[in-house]
Amino acid sequence: MTATRAEGALRIVRLANFVTPVSGGLRTALHHLGAGYREAGHEPVLIVPGPRQLDEDTEQGRVITLPGPVVPGTGGYRVLADRRAVTAVLEMLDPDRIEVSDRTTLRWTGEWARRRRVPSVMVSHESVDGVLRMCGIPQRPARRAADLLNTRTARAYSRIVCTTAWAAAEFERIGARNVVHAPLGVDLESCAPPPEEDAARTRLWYARPDQILLAVCTRLSVEKQPGRALDTLAELRARGHDAVLVVAGAGPLRVRLERRARQDGLPVRFLGHVADKDALHALMACADVVLAPGPVETFGLSALEALACGTPVVVSASSALPAVIGPAGAAAADDAGCFADAVGSLLARPESARRAVARAHAERYGWRNAVTAFLAALDAAPVAADLP
Repeated sequence: MTATRAEGALRIVRLANFVTPVSGGLRTALHHLGAGYREAGHEPVLIVPGPRQLDEDTEQGRVITLPGPVVPGTGGYRVLADRRAVTAVLEMLDPDRIEVSDRTTLRWTGEWARRRRVPSVMVSHESVDGVLRMCGIPQRPARRAADLLNTRTARAYSRIVCTTAWAAAEFERIGARNVVHAPLGVDLESCAPPPEEDAARTRLWYARPDQILLAVCTRLSVEKQPGRALDTLAELRARGHDAVLVVAGAGPLRVRLERRARQDGLPVRFLGHVADKDALHALMACADVVLAPGPVETFGLSALEALACGTPVVVSASSALPAVIGPAGAAAADDAGCFADAVGSLLARPESARRAVARAHAERYGWRNAVTAFLAALDAAPVAADLP
């Protein structure tokens, strides 16, 4: 299926774990970056795990799926565990560059690339010590483990790409000198306020115009802390506000969250994974405030999509998101009272003003800028004449 490459075009082989049809930010980023690389004249090839082997030509380039086992307790995530199979595909593809989106089970690919003198990039999509702390490991052991893993990662790859300064901090504290910054982006065309927002609120999300409609769009897993959205809803209602919550996302915590909502009598609607992007963006646009409670988010594509839909966001002050959302939202400490205070502060602003600020801020993050930054990190200058 490999086509003849244009002069100057590079074959950029990308590898990623934890990508499924119900994945969120990582799958979105892979899609838009791959499509951008292809538009720039290069040949992107993505290798991901799945239930069976596939080889497809897509908008983001060639996508090769290799059989990979499900990781227990992750809600269906798979990994590329067969090193020999991955190696065989890499050798068959003969890449000019490799880009890896998993620093754990795929770190060996950096060493593979070094032996073959292939420039390599690892994209840091998560904070290692942050994820370890969310799993219950104390701060000091988590930091030691993260520093060890990050030191090995920085040595294995030509460059480490971090999407925010917050994400880069854990590499900079170990003295890594090969860190580069490249932001992600947002689809400014598909993310936009729909017409007749009040009608859509009632028809789609069962929220009256006089109610406060909160939304959270995230994977329902421990590192995302989705339970804080329910805590915030309970706090707002205890303060006398008629607030309701819509939860868009799937994950291992869903059953527990649904049980809690029933037991506490909280007005929460669980949608599961929303495959229809238009429907997801309609929810974001109709909400009064979107919550992004994850304390270890390194960029937060979902929060940026909400801003592009004209809706302000309350984010965890512990994450990278305060720098991403700027004046278009509010940062809160990681407890329900602070999140409820932040929701109140946003709703105190005139609606037209807060929605205009949100959209204007999101417009700073187009995918073209992100693609340009990632290509620079890969030393892959565009070869298409109409691109910068």
